[in-house]
Amino acid sequence: MPGHLEILVGLDVSDDEAYADYRAGMGPILRSFGGGFGYDFKIAQVLKSESEIEINRLFTIRFPDRSAMDAFFSDPDYLERFFEPSVNGTVIIARYRVESGT
Repeated sequence: MPGHLEILVGLDVSDDEAYADYRAGMGPILRSFGGGFGYDFKIAQVLKSESEIEINRLFTIRFPDRSAMDAFFSDPDYLERFFEPSVNGTVIIARYRVESGT
């Protein structure tokens, strides 16, 4: 994706199976806004954190621009799926712009 906005997100996932279903369900919604996932990690141990959230999952999510990101996060279908019981907490670790060719 040439030049895009990317977010590094930490989660406290309480139910891996339910979370996998949630991710599969929101994938088409994300793609409809031009977004996608980059990296996705299961974290065994966090050595330092600036958040109260216990982090056991880390991923990147990307959008072509800020307006696509805002539209996705305010989409009613996404919002219904977001409040799944599989996620105890979310922390946005970083937001950054990735230029094409990087």
